[in-house]
Amino acid sequence: MYVRVVSSTARALLLVALVTVPASAAQEQPPPDATGWPDAAAKAQEPVPHDMQHMHDMGSMVMPSSRDGSGTSWLPDDAPMYALHRQAGDWTLMAHANAFVQYLHESGDRGASQFGSINWFMGMADRTIGRGHLGFRGMVSLEPWTIRGCGYPDLLASGELCGGEVIHDRQHPHDLVMELAAVYDRPLAGAIRLQLYGGPAGEPALGPTAFPHRISAMPSPLAPITHHWLDATHITYGVITGGVYGSRWKAETSLFNGREPDETRTNLDVARLDSWSGRVWWLPTGRWAFQVSAGRLTEAEASEGGGPRTDVVRTTASATYHRLLRPRSIWASTAAWGRNDEPGHDATNAVLAETNLTLDDRHSWFARFELSQKSAHDLDVDATGVFTVAKLAGGYTRYFAAQHGFAPGVGGGLSAGFVPEALMPLYGRRVNPGIAVFVTLRPVTQKS
Repeated sequence: MYVRVVSSTARALLLVALVTVPASAAQEQPPPDATGWPDAAAKAQEPVPHDMQHMHDMGSMVMPSSRDGSGTSWLPDDAPMYALHRQAGDWTLMAHANAFVQYLHESGDRGASQFGSINWFMGMADRTIGRGHLGFRGMVSLEPWTIRGCGYPDLLASGELCGGEVIHDRQHPHDLVMELAAVYDRPLAGAIRLQLYGGPAGEPALGPTAFPHRISAMPSPLAPITHHWLDATHITYGVITGGVYGSRWKAETSLFNGREPDETRTNLDVARLDSWSGRVWWLPTGRWAFQVSAGRLTEAEASEGGGPRTDVVRTTASATYHRLLRPRSIWASTAAWGRNDEPGHDATNAVLAETNLTLDDRHSWFARFELSQKSAHDLDVDATGVFTVAKLAGGYTRYFAAQHGFAPGVGGGLSAGFVPEALMPLYGRRVNPGIAVFVTLRPVTQKS
């Protein structure tokens, strides 16, 4: 077992962010109106104002529920709500989902083809209790049965083990239970609120909103190859998060189990809460969401052959931009950077840029570019050192008229994986194209 302290760079980054973001947010925001929301009047002039039915009434604040991302992460306020809602007494019930049935083909000597289904389903229930707000969340995936073997083809993806060997050029299936958690918040002083989150399955305060919940990634079925540098902790078995937030900022910290889930995808791999993280959010306008975060993941990565697990220090930063163009039309983009430090190995960095343009909830174009440093171990290469790889992907999804609140769609995409010359003997060529065709189903956008 390795013991490692967070790098001075990561600690300094978090310290500066924790001190400066709330202060700068307070200095730059205009005075709140009667609702406590700083720019409610300005938002009323925007193309698609948020329906008050889909706002969290926080007493001293009214916060768009569309801001909620995965775990305790935030998205820009200008975001559509792909969900079904129902009122049951004092409880507001909400259901989310995104399901694909896809055929994937990745070319080259390490490529593969597969037919399967990538999917997730989520239910939420929340209500006001006294001065506070209580919510419960559950999220599951059927991928343990709909994705065969060690995962679906995704050239240059890496992370976790299968059959005791490193998974490479595939994306592992999601676990059956992706989230099982509760969240509670209440006012502290004025517009400042306390938020508590936790459960046997959840997401710590580390990284951007996870890719299954990002509007910029939603029309594409494929996980980013930078997933394990940015948001791989979105399925964590054992987490407690506490934070404070205002109308435009949030500072939060987590204790959690940083170990990757094991190969049995249907159980809960709960273990000691001996990892920690911290994250700061800043939303200067309804269109932007910025975050910086860092954490120490104890025994995060399993080693081949049953060797000691490896600690990881992860640092991330991201910016997400949403622009509502007209009713049911949005341009959503995310740019992110992540860094993994492991004892005895060179630090590796990864960057991601992705975008999605959806018009009239019918036509959705998406694209993603990623550049990542990956070790020989990550790629299961019989060598030493770090290799820089890249992937470019894009596609189109056509959604059709909704049936019972769900919109079916059909789409396809093309990709190209780029490897350095040193890896060409393993991959067959420097540039390896891939294709994806799929049908999909997701909830319709809530009416505004």
